[in-house]
Amino acid sequence: MAAHPPAARWPGVASLALGVFGLVTAEFLPASLLTAMAADLHVSVGVAGQAVTATALVGAVAAPSIPLLTRRFDRKSVLLALTGLLLVSNLLAATAGSLAVLLGARVLLGIALGGFWSMAAALAMRLVPEPLVARAISVVLTGVSVATVCAAPIGAWMGELWGWRSAFIAAGAVSVLALAVQALTLPALPPRGQANLRALGALLARPDVRTALVAVLFVISGHFAGFTYIRPVMEEVTRLPVEAISAILLGYGVGGFFGNFAGGWIAGRSERHAIVAGGVLIVLLALSLLVAGTSTAVTAITVTLWGFAFGAFPVGFQTWILRSAPDQAEGAGGLLVAAFQVAIAAGAVGGGLLVDHAGALGAPAFAVVALGLGSLITWRYGPGARS
Repeated sequence: MAAHPPAARWPGVASLALGVFGLVTAEFLPASLLTAMAADLHVSVGVAGQAVTATALVGAVAAPSIPLLTRRFDRKSVLLALTGLLLVSNLLAATAGSLAVLLGARVLLGIALGGFWSMAAALAMRLVPEPLVARAISVVLTGVSVATVCAAPIGAWMGELWGWRSAFIAAGAVSVLALAVQALTLPALPPRGQANLRALGALLARPDVRTALVAVLFVISGHFAGFTYIRPVMEEVTRLPVEAISAILLGYGVGGFFGNFAGGWIAGRSERHAIVAGGVLIVLLALSLLVAGTSTAVTAITVTLWGFAFGAFPVGFQTWILRSAPDQAEGAGGLLVAAFQVAIAAGAVGGGLLVDHAGALGAPAFAVVALGLGSLITWRYGPGARS
């Protein structure tokens, strides 16, 4: 006789979404606070942008490593520990008196981000019956959507009113809430499977997995080169006041919120088309900044549509990688997160070097090249492109 399916634990799924919201909010805050952080810590904007790099590089290592290192521990305990690291990171960032302390805080964030992200989808699958898995993962990704809407504009607004540190204090409060909700709603989640380096090596041997990871490196590095340094573009090229910058960043967030739904709809039919459509649109938008970035209207429309286009990437790449390795979902998820973080670091470093040596428009120029190459790779070798 077949066993009854487990009851759906939607509060637990919601707690994962809240954790993702806190992590993504903390990760995105520097993009809206970069110039204020740089001035306060007495470093260049490009150097301050390496707060993004530190998080990304550590997250790239943590994503495949945390599931391996904690494979004997209950997953609820591991998630609570990672959310605790998020809280400590935000408190350190809020009180940082030097770049070194800020980078240390962002290293802790990278550990929390990589570890949490690598397990979130796999654990959501354990909280609901199989027919509801797609819906559960969609709920978890809602945390990304809401963070995309809130992080940049609210960070810029709070930074202007009370200083950039206030934004990290608010992010710390979100961390406390996430920790409490997870403790109350998540059931015991004993470890499953035998995660090991051999399994990761076997995944990397699959051509579809390798192609997806290479495409991630180009597409996401291009996006984050442009996104991380979008505020200097608006300040130095468009010459906007902080109130206008906050409003435009809100437009980016709202665009990203709806872009997640649009990207999910397209990816449900073809993840290849979703990624390519988002990539080509951002290339055109970055080119518009290079050509007409002094126009307030062009910049506002460009940044809003950029957020919309980015919405196709998380769901598109996640669908691609999981369909390439349905038998190794947690390992594939860890590799995907690692590739995302390496790409974010590459975008922050490359964009920072160009901004410091060629001006604010160096970042969108980087985005044009990297996203163009990534879109070509996806179009030629992505799912459904077999010839």
